[in-house]
Formats: sequence, C-alpha cells, structure tokens
Amino acid sequence: MLRRRPAAPLRGLVDDYSGYALHGLPLTMHRGLPSRWLTVVLAIDEPLELAAMPDPRQPPGVFQAAFGGLHSSPARIRMDTHHTGIHLALTPRGARTLFGVTAGELGSRVVHLDEVVGRSGGELLERVHAESTWPRRFEALDGVLLSWLRDRPKQARPEVVWAWDRLVADGGAPRVQDLADDVGWSRRHLNQRFRDEFGLPPKVAARVVRFERARRMFEEDPRASLARVAVSSGYSDQAHLTREWQALAGCSPARWLREEFPYFQDWTDVEEPESSA
Repeated sequence: MLRRRPAAPLRGLVDDYSGYALHGLPLTMHRGLPSRWLTVVLAIDEPLELAAMPDPRQPPGVFQAAFGGLHSSPARIRMDTHHTGIHLALTPRGARTLFGVTAGELGSRVVHLDEVVGRSGGELLERVHAESTWPRRFEALDGVLLSWLRDRPKQARPEVVWAWDRLVADGGAPRVQDLADDVGWSRRHLNQRFRDEFGLPPKVAARVVRFERARRMFEEDPRASLARVAVSSGYSDQAHLTREWQALAGCSPARWLREEFPYFQDWTDVEEPESSA
C-alpha cells in the first residue's frame, strides 16, 4: 500500500493520497475511524460496501466513489478478499475549494461523489481507472484536482477557521470557552457557527483530534503502552483513553490493533512530485 502527498498547489487542501491493494485477506469488517479529514474513496475494482454508516440514521450503501464528512463514530466497511482503490484525505478548506461543499453541509454522511460534483465525479474515476500504476494514478488525481481549484471559493468565517486551526495545532487541548473568549464570541455562538461549518461542535472535534493523535501513535508503534499513548495524546490517564476509544471507535485499542494491523503494517511513502502539475 502506498501513500503520496499531492502536487504543491494542493497541499493544505489535500493531505495525502493513499493507494491500497488488499489481496488474500480473510473476509472481514474494517473500521473507518473518526479523524480531522474528510474522505474521498475511489474504488478501482470492487466497490466500497459500507455495512454501517457513521450516522446511524443513514442506511448501508455501496459506492464506486464515496465522499464522507467529519464524524465521531466509526463506519463499518465490508472487506472481501480483493480490494483496490485510492483514499484522499481532505481538509475542510479543501472540501470548500475543490469540491464546493462545506464539511457542515455534508455532516457525518457518506454520499456518492457525483452527488457533490456531478459528472465531474465520474470523470475523475475514469481518469484513475485508465491508469495501471500507482504513480500514474496519483498524477491523474493531481491533474484533475488542479483543474478544480476555485479562484475565489466562498470563505468560512475567520473566527471558526482560527478555532479549528487552534484545536488541530494543539492536539484537541484548548477549552471551548477559551476559544470563544479568544475570538470574542459567546460559547453558544461559537458552538453554532463551528458546527455549521464543520458538522461537529468544537468539543466533539477536540475529542476526534485527540483520538486521531493516539491512533497515529499506535500505527507507528503497535507495541506502545496504553499509558504512554494516553499521556502523549492528552488524555488524563489510560482509563480515559480506553473510554474514548470505546466511544469513538466502538472497541478497545487492543481489539482495534488485532483487527486492523494487517491493513497498516505495509504502508510505504512514495516520492513526491517534482512539479506542481
């Protein structure tokens, strides 16, 4: 499985492209975990089958190209023995600038990409399908997304952008009241504006950011102790970490590692593009 950063003009909008080719693994359920990224998944062979959505009000679905918002509960993805595709991690600003939709408008739903961008979604999928190697697929993504760059996208309120950036930069540590005081709003007004823009209230977004930091630590070192990860990720103690994993992932960290280790142990970062096009 391969990971590559996008072309330079797309950075800050797209974090990375992740290409996966899973073959010979047993039929199982994969957890799509909460994170600070919106996600686009382009299936290259078998479609993506979501047996359970992050928003329990949404029925299961099958997708050739899926677009998912920010969420605070896991998706359950049915994994057959053969799956190939590309996962794009988008910032909220990237969703606005490239796809013309806010995280708040999408909420915690997963939708077909063409519901957001129309026929352009099918054209993106066709460009990726036309290539047979990962470098060429990533180049195709760069080319299409660069053509989608909007010169003057509708801007979010600077106060909520600042609050989001502060939460992410400080690992979910800032108190909501402190954020509200810093932007000169009431806590209630910040909560409403923030949720309108990102689909999650700031307190929940902070929990997701903290959780993602812990998840990345486990990915880098699956043998890391719960106590060390808890302290490094901003949790009060190991019990706090475990409670949050049960709430956000639907399982304990130990169970998640047992289930998911085959999917992230073989990630390889590939060479970044030399030019912006």
